[in-house]
Amino acid sequence: MCLNKVLMLDLKKNKSAEVWPRGRVRLVNSCLGYLVAYPKMSHTDTGPTSSLTTSPCCSPACTRISRTHLPVSRALLPPPRHRFAVHRRCVSAPARPQSSHHPVPSAARSTAGSPPSASLLAASPFREEEEEEEEGEEAPRELPPPVGGSGRPGVRVPPAPALYSGRARRRPAGAHKMAAASTQGPRAPKLAQLLERDPYLAPFEQDFQRRYALFYNRLKSIEENEGGLDKFSKSYKTFGVNQFVDGGVYCKEWAPGAEAVFLTGDFNGWNPFSHPYKKMEYGKWELFIPPGQDGYSPVPHGSKLKVVIRAQNGELLYRISPWARYVVRDQDKVNYDWVHWNPPQSYIRKHRSPERLKSLRIYESHVGIASPEGKIASYKNFTYNVLPRIKDLGYNCVQLMAIMEHAYYASFGYQVTSFFAASSRYGTPDDLKEMIDVAHSMGITVLLDVVHSHASKNSEDGLNKFDGTDSCFFHSGPKGTHQLWDSRLFDYSNWEVLRFLLSNLRMWIEDYGFDGFRFDGVTSMLYHHHGIGTGFSGDYNEYFGLHVDEDALCYLMLANHMVNFLHPECITIAEDVSGMPALCRPVAEGGGGFDYRLAMAIPDKWIQIIKELKDEDWNMGNIVYTLTNRRYEEKCIAYAESHDQALVGDKTLAFRLMDAEMYTNMSVLSPLTPVIDRGIQLHKMIRLITHALGGDSYLNFMGNEFGHPEWLDFPRKGNNESYHYARRQFNLTDDHLLRYRFLNAFDRDMNKSEERFGWLASPPAFVSEKHESNKVIAFERAGLLFIFNFHPYQSYTDYRVGVEIPGKYKILLDSDASEYGGHQRLDHNTEYFSEEYPHNYRHNSLMQTHSYA
Repeated sequence: MCLNKVLMLDLKKNKSAEVWPRGRVRLVNSCLGYLVAYPKMSHTDTGPTSSLTTSPCCSPACTRISRTHLPVSRALLPPPRHRFAVHRRCVSAPARPQSSHHPVPSAARSTAGSPPSASLLAASPFREEEEEEEEGEEAPRELPPPVGGSGRPGVRVPPAPALYSGRARRRPAGAHKMAAASTQGPRAPKLAQLLERDPYLAPFEQDFQRRYALFYNRLKSIEENEGGLDKFSKSYKTFGVNQFVDGGVYCKEWAPGAEAVFLTGDFNGWNPFSHPYKKMEYGKWELFIPPGQDGYSPVPHGSKLKVVIRAQNGELLYRISPWARYVVRDQDKVNYDWVHWNPPQSYIRKHRSPERLKSLRIYESHVGIASPEGKIASYKNFTYNVLPRIKDLGYNCVQLMAIMEHAYYASFGYQVTSFFAASSRYGTPDDLKEMIDVAHSMGITVLLDVVHSHASKNSEDGLNKFDGTDSCFFHSGPKGTHQLWDSRLFDYSNWEVLRFLLSNLRMWIEDYGFDGFRFDGVTSMLYHHHGIGTGFSGDYNEYFGLHVDEDALCYLMLANHMVNFLHPECITIAEDVSGMPALCRPVAEGGGGFDYRLAMAIPDKWIQIIKELKDEDWNMGNIVYTLTNRRYEEKCIAYAESHDQALVGDKTLAFRLMDAEMYTNMSVLSPLTPVIDRGIQLHKMIRLITHALGGDSYLNFMGNEFGHPEWLDFPRKGNNESYHYARRQFNLTDDHLLRYRFLNAFDRDMNKSEERFGWLASPPAFVSEKHESNKVIAFERAGLLFIFNFHPYQSYTDYRVGVEIPGKYKILLDSDASEYGGHQRLDHNTEYFSEEYPHNYRHNSLMQTHSYA
């Protein structure tokens, strides 16, 4: 039986390295240097940036990264680069010609019975030179020439780089529904760069041009008919119910299928006809209620309201405004009520948003379950009890789920009923604003899990059939219903739907202070088949053609364009399982404009390995392939597990690894069984290799960092409305008699190490070894050497590992350390020196000779 282990070493002149059985991961910093001694050492940018395949060389222990051109969705990456950057008079070794490979026994001597492990080594450069500017630094971004209207002084929102400057105000007849643009039109100004980067996209150039033309024409139409994207996306300040400074109330709704519209509520004794709206063009209705004689608002703060719709068949429908800011549900009621939210003094932000992060360490969170108690937790609880934990763990970003109001708690927030309302289950809108503000004071970026892919079918307290028809906001008929989710699908070609969704994003940023979005269900949006019964093999033809919903793609381009230019500090993430090319490239290249996409194949791979394979059958090449198979220069967020794996019916990694023994053997007072030992070590290794090799940012779902037991299940009829599984037992990590604290400590130090060395923001790793019989993976990234031994029972000494930069290495992070629940078999005072001995296509190598303390 082998235990997982992670080791970090500091390279200072010339040292050797060692590999142990599965459970050990070693990171080697071969150019940054130990931060205590060298605060800003140079780091190497070497690393394969293309699809990775292996070709055997002389030694069975050696694998080589080769550049492969695949006519499918694999990224076309440049060959491994030997690029050096210099900081503070420290420079790495000069590049040398590729020398011939000298086969060296990878494991001169083995030791049986040791657990798997991982280690990290850090190195300092071997010579000093003048300080130079880091190579490849991105030039400051320039905004296109100002075009279009803007509500902010000195800011103009351009429709697209170098597009147009029309200012016509006349709206074309029938603009309620926009026609698709023809392929003739403006061309994506930087499409050539995309095609040069990936020549296999060249046959689809016309598709990219058509998509860009559709985006251009819609943006131009908004500019000409609405006064600019800035004004258009501020419609949340005029639609719904808004109070003027003088106390008057202005109401506006879009209900094209209504015969008449009225406002009723506590303010008029629920008289359904006393306050009729005036009909405007294009299905809009407006109402102005003057202030009272005392100057106060005729609609008091906290009073309940309803919009009354007279449908085409004469029926009176009582509805909640789609733009409602606050809705609540009384305990004795099923449906939500609309409450006018206009407090005399709203919460005032005290802290600015953090600067845009180069890489994200995301803590995916749900406010309602963020407590050990069996109840719905609050914004206040999250602010004062959870945010400090997140900060201590080293995460720099919080992604909040289930914030947009949803009538069904068990939907995890993905059946939204009120898009502009923060969920009242957890507290008031001001409580949420305070929570975000406190997060900003800690330097934590806050993202919203936004659901624009579909909406709840609820009609009395949702968007569905708002005006009495099935086509308001949504496609009519079967096209407007998602077969699996049983929810409504937006009509993204509709002018007012674009207004509604773009304004929704703008409101969450400017009213609440969110720093960006994770767009849910992007795959469902991108294709007319919504991904139902469809597999994606990577053939580029799967991403182009009539099955692509280009109206939805155009909306995503508009959304990213708006966020990018109005709030360039904000971040957008796409949850797309299909792998659509260029989704995370700029709109000017014909791309979707997202900053990141989720690497959704990685958690599936770990589940498959743990479920289906014995330890000795784990395939190192397949693990590396899954972790590195991503499109070049399209950033990915890697994760070993998210909320999907925690839901009832599935299992977290910890529960799959340790299962029932988590109930009986997680106490340090009980014997360390082989199952618990294996589970704890593999849990650390899987998370570290995913963190270091899997992408450009990292995500973890709350509680999974310490191996939260059991599953997540919200109260529902099937579990007798129980909250027992709808909570996070953070108290488990505070109990020093439980082994959960070991996993929690390792997760914290892993994040802190990334914060110091920045491997997520560094170029892709150079994988020098994927040894199938030894079960060893070794790679370099950000000047660190990572060594993982996944062997179930074999340890190795005198194990040679290739490195590019010579120097002295010291342990930085060791998964076998006692503070992480390991067996402390390594002496952290040992120094490891590299040799000028080529190995695995690296110019130098390390030999670890002393394994145990």
